[in-house]
Amino acid sequence: MADRAAVDRELAKLAAMSPAGYFVGLHIRFASPLLTIQTYDPAWIEHYTANAYVMRDPVTAWAFSTTGYARWSELGIPDPFGIMEEAAGFGLRFGVAVSAGPVSSRTIAGAARSDREFTDSEMEQISRIIDRLHQLTEPPEKLTAAQAQALRLIAAGDRHAAAAAKLGISESALKARLTAARQRLMARTTAEAIQRAKDARLL
Repeated sequence: MADRAAVDRELAKLAAMSPAGYFVGLHIRFASPLLTIQTYDPAWIEHYTANAYVMRDPVTAWAFSTTGYARWSELGIPDPFGIMEEAAGFGLRFGVAVSAGPVSSRTIAGAARSDREFTDSEMEQISRIIDRLHQLTEPPEKLTAAQAQALRLIAAGDRHAAAAAKLGISESALKARLTAARQRLMARTTAEAIQRAKDARLL
């Protein structure tokens, strides 16, 4: 994975092009994304989550059936629950859906605005941003043995001193291994690194 700063730069570009917010689910594997970022109206996020819309959302259905990009108004997916109409009530009146990567590690995204449809050029630019985010956050195929050992011990509940003693290394060496694992998994905390390693079947 690339450093977090590169990802943050791409997200800043996406935010600038999404006046009503965006959603990105990166590398969805085993029905769970490696990383989710969204800036939609918190009231909409709460409403969407409380009603378990994700599996009924036409944008989600479209994104898992194809790759590329399209305006929400042109997806051609039935919306029997009226989710898109409800979204409009929260300011998400116009949007673009983007889907990238193989179905086994799919990245899906949505960008919204309240004033007008996205132009073809804007959609292309957003699609390029999502493609870069997909590439930047590609999960590592494996951790080093030392990184995996350190994460397993912390995941099992050991404190740093105890984990270091079990490995026969200094506490500072253990912390260095954990730091390397966090960087490799693009995680801010060790707990987040452990979860991402588990999600990617690396532990």
